[in-house]
Amino acid sequence: MKISVASFLTTISFAALCMGAGSIFTYKPTPVKFLSPKGWPAPAYNFNENPLTKEGIALGKKLFYDPVLSSDNSVSCATCHEPSAAFATYDHPLSHGVNNLTTRNAPSLFNVAWQKEFMYDGRANSLETQALLPMHSSDEMDTNIPDLLKQLNTSPSYKKMFTAAFGPSKITLDQITRALSQFQLTLVSANSKYDQVMRGEASFMLPEKLGYEIFEKKCVSCHTPPLFSNYNYENTAITRDPHLKDNGRARFTGNSADSLKFKVPSLRNVALSFPYGHDGRFYSLLDVLMHYRTSGQIPLSNFEIGQLTAFLNTLTDSSTLSNPAFLPAQAFINNKTPNHTHQ
Repeated sequence: MKISVASFLTTISFAALCMGAGSIFTYKPTPVKFLSPKGWPAPAYNFNENPLTKEGIALGKKLFYDPVLSSDNSVSCATCHEPSAAFATYDHPLSHGVNNLTTRNAPSLFNVAWQKEFMYDGRANSLETQALLPMHSSDEMDTNIPDLLKQLNTSPSYKKMFTAAFGPSKITLDQITRALSQFQLTLVSANSKYDQVMRGEASFMLPEKLGYEIFEKKCVSCHTPPLFSNYNYENTAITRDPHLKDNGRARFTGNSADSLKFKVPSLRNVALSFPYGHDGRFYSLLDVLMHYRTSGQIPLSNFEIGQLTAFLNTLTDSSTLSNPAFLPAQAFINNKTPNHTHQ
């Protein structure tokens, strides 16, 4: 069964609001029902505080792909969260910001509705805060907030979209982050081969089946299905980079016990989101699995590594990755659907 968040409820009409002399605008956003995949836990996100609407999602998508959010109009959210990499940073270790490189490799944005904290160190306690932090970071978007608001408020197209989503008023930073959240909340990945096998619609090949059995014995405590993360913070024996000097969660909490602890990433679509690690130091899945073996974290034979890799490839959700609702229009105009594979 294909999971969708595009099931619309009955349109709710709000009171007519005056937009100027002799002009009446009826604010009528179209509610969208968020559907959790069958058998999944309840989402952590409070949809009562930011209800999904067709207009809010469309606005959030436009903002997500628009470099207007950055100080020099060169970087959008999608610059670091690339659709072809399952909305993570693809191919290069560190994400790129307005002043060249940032200090981390951006994680995937799929299934954010089930997360309570964001960023590798958990310093964002809401999805809206997660959108704000890159805007305020000098090595990410370095957004000039007053200039951005002035530009959006004088843009006829944006003014129309914000009015449709939030009603006639001045465009605010709160509206920007709420719209971005609405779009990101629709990025639900739950239709990989693994999901189809769990639903009885497909079967694992032998290497995938053996890999799944190894995964359940050695990996499942941290990468817990169906989200394939427990979203805790773990020290997996990754040494501190001498140049980045990233102490992980301790940089945020100030607690030495959190030193070199990073949020456990989801393994969904992991074959497409290389390189791996908070600083992208592992270029391949083999590199990651070898790290776990050589550091003593998980005992793995060569055979087990091969079977695990076969299973991890079943977590790729091709139908969701190619969903036009998630991609910019030009991706389909130019026939640039996600097609890179992990080597």
